[in-house]
Amino acid sequence: MDREPLLRLHRAADTEPQRRTRRQDHPVITAAQLERIYCSYVAPIYRFIYSRLGNRQEAEDLTSQVFMKSLQYLDPTASPKEIEAYLYQIARTDIADHWRRYAALRVVPLDETPAALDMEEAGEATGPPATETLKADLERVLGLLPPNYRRVIELRFYDGCSIKETARAMEVTIANAKVLQYRAIQRAAALARGERTIP
Repeated sequence: MDREPLLRLHRAADTEPQRRTRRQDHPVITAAQLERIYCSYVAPIYRFIYSRLGNRQEAEDLTSQVFMKSLQYLDPTASPKEIEAYLYQIARTDIADHWRRYAALRVVPLDETPAALDMEEAGEATGPPATETLKADLERVLGLLPPNYRRVIELRFYDGCSIKETARAMEVTIANAKVLQYRAIQRAAALARGERTIP
């Protein structure tokens, strides 16, 4: 992570004491104290946020927001555990807000798009292939697979077994079950595309 968020925090910390002197309910945080807290907690806070978002850019943005928000009530004289708990609480709240905003985005089903409506009016088929066709194709592909590949797919995707349960049922190691699953999916995909010669 770059030092730009730290510079923004320094600027914010330099203006924050004027607002705090009016409240008199928390000690004033200096730029040096803020830098020490930031350097101590930026990496773990970032990792925590990234583990919940899975997006580097959004995690960096939320990490910056956490430290900016912390200026309002951060007590530099608090114990390290209290500071850490305070920062993680802000991070949890920001993550929840992020997912609320994300969930609020309107999702338009494909069948409501203008192109789908035009095709419907023109009398063309608009949906995916019929379920019966898909089932028949799947059964055809499964029938072409070697027995161990077919078995791993059946256990994992039909029966809903975990990889550990699949390994136990097939009497192989977990690593071997993962490899079998990967190869079975690759082979099934090639067969579904109509490829007959598979490495």
